[in-house]
Amino acid sequence: MKRVILYIATLFTLLLCGTNEARAQYNKDYYFWMGRSLMMNNDYQEAIRTLNTLLRFDDDVYEAYFLRGIAKHNLDDLLGAESDFSIAIEKNPVYTNAYTYRAITRLQLGNYDDALNDFREAIDLRPDRPSPYYYRGVTRLMNQQFDDAISDFNTFILYEKKVAEAYINRGLCYLHLKDTTRAYDNFDTAIRTNRENPDGYNRRGELFMRQQRYAEAEADFDKAVGCDSTYIVSFFNRALVYSDTNRPMQALGDFDRVLQIDSTNAITYFNRGIVRAQIGDYHRSLDDFDKLAGYAPNNVLVFYNRANIHAQLGNAEQAVDDYTRAIELYPDFANAYINRSYMRAAMNDMRGARSDRNIADRKIAAYKARLERDSTYSIYADTTQKFDRLLSFDSKFAGTSRLDRLAASQSGEQGLALLPMFKFTVMRADTAAVLPQTHTYRTQRDEDFRRRIGNPLLTVAAGPSNIEADSLLSLDRALSERIKAGDQEWTTLFERGITQSLIKQYTSAVTSYTAAIDAYPANPFLYMNRATTRAEMIDFISSIDNSYQRISIDTDPANRLENNRTRSYDYEEAIADMNKALKLYADYAYFWYNRANLQALSGRLPEAFADYSRAIELNPSFAEAYYNRGLTQIFMKDTRKGCLDISKAGELGIEHAYELLKEYSKMQ
Repeated sequence: MKRVILYIATLFTLLLCGTNEARAQYNKDYYFWMGRSLMMNNDYQEAIRTLNTLLRFDDDVYEAYFLRGIAKHNLDDLLGAESDFSIAIEKNPVYTNAYTYRAITRLQLGNYDDALNDFREAIDLRPDRPSPYYYRGVTRLMNQQFDDAISDFNTFILYEKKVAEAYINRGLCYLHLKDTTRAYDNFDTAIRTNRENPDGYNRRGELFMRQQRYAEAEADFDKAVGCDSTYIVSFFNRALVYSDTNRPMQALGDFDRVLQIDSTNAITYFNRGIVRAQIGDYHRSLDDFDKLAGYAPNNVLVFYNRANIHAQLGNAEQAVDDYTRAIELYPDFANAYINRSYMRAAMNDMRGARSDRNIADRKIAAYKARLERDSTYSIYADTTQKFDRLLSFDSKFAGTSRLDRLAASQSGEQGLALLPMFKFTVMRADTAAVLPQTHTYRTQRDEDFRRRIGNPLLTVAAGPSNIEADSLLSLDRALSERIKAGDQEWTTLFERGITQSLIKQYTSAVTSYTAAIDAYPANPFLYMNRATTRAEMIDFISSIDNSYQRISIDTDPANRLENNRTRSYDYEEAIADMNKALKLYADYAYFWYNRANLQALSGRLPEAFADYSRAIELNPSFAEAYYNRGLTQIFMKDTRKGCLDISKAGELGIEHAYELLKEYSKMQ
């Protein structure tokens, strides 16, 4: 239903052009103007940074919160946008625009009730403004309040007669009310209003296709793709028309076109695989279902149909494996038992074949008895029908969300990863750290420690050093020579631990840190570095151990968040070091952050959450702590709060936070 939320970007642009209520001092005017200009140039992340500066001058500028909310919305940070619109409303309870766009955001988040409340407020404040009626109509349409939605679209059309989307959405309402005549009239009006809008043709074509008026449907889909050659839904629908009219090669051509534009479209792989199987192209059909098994590891139709293809190719063992997987996913699937029975018989497993057939017969009998009592059964209750028909573009394809793929990942492909731990390291000052540290966190105690070491390259950072490998080796050799010459100062041993760790000589690094701790056991920073090195050593070992599932994207060895259902490694020594550091110096944010990472890696997510929270209390600008706390909350199934934390991390400067939020917004 996301396709019914239309022309938001245009209204945002108009709003930006018309928002000119900045006030107070000149510098505030400048930052407000700069933020708005950056947004009009689509530089939303820089706009957020500029508006942050304005809000540091004056946190009562409600327009700045509103603009920042729009910037976040354009970065697909819907939860962050909702939060900023809420603050704008708190600052100015009669700010109509904020109500309208918070409502739009809540609509996209699926929070229909609160969205409707916001639209009511916006309409009560400004009943002469048409846009709230339009979006309230969309909300009511998505909430299946079709008559009320029609009323809202009627009001909107009184003000705005040239908006094709209003007629399309009103037509959808009539379609849901089974009034196909009025639905057709509205789709037809939408086309006359804007003959370049492909959605009007597509909607009318879908109605024709539903009525089996295939020639008229095909003509409309031709028009739609003529208006927009990237409009994949019409290529998809036209492929269905071709299939229904016995033109499989043309159908395959359109499915190919969809996948050229969107190579991850699971429904299209499914349909193309079915059509290929129908024309006997089993090997390429198998290729499609192999891809689908990665996209949808929990979808019974994928494994059932792939098993059928294996059976056609004579791959009996693979067919049995896939039928077994289908049965695991749906234990009442009679057809899977029947077909597995045939395959087991072909493999001379007569006992297994008889067992499967008996189970299938019992399930079929139970289905028939249930059907006699109640005809309102689910489609999946009939486990004896065929399941190789084509699916529509809007079909719910279970198991295809990115999160499902991540949770099922066994190959270490792209997934969720913690930002790494902080430690003392050596780094050139003329180059930024690898991670976007957006703040400078310093305490008097760590400044004193740096001065005591006396190395101008020494700094606290997360991630690898930016010093070249040859230079690191030279530094390490120089420190080794000093130690061999009798220099046993804890400062020298500590620096050697750093260089040994950076060149991945972890055992030697731990030995050096231990010697430094023996010489100066009251120094908390020595324990921090030994803890990070121990964690890096464990992670290095785990990286060559392929006997367990893992979820990882980052190459840094201190940043993997283990799924708590998978094998875990023992970080207890590293945690003990951080406990000691915290006992010696409890007011240092990096210590809490590092222990939180170790807790998360050990699968103790509530403890990790508490430690990240303490780190944020000590350093409210700790972007990395917000990011990792957000991931931790997501793994604890509190996705909303997790996304708010990741939004805050993006606001504080971690740019790839928005990439992650974009993935979550696709699943709303």
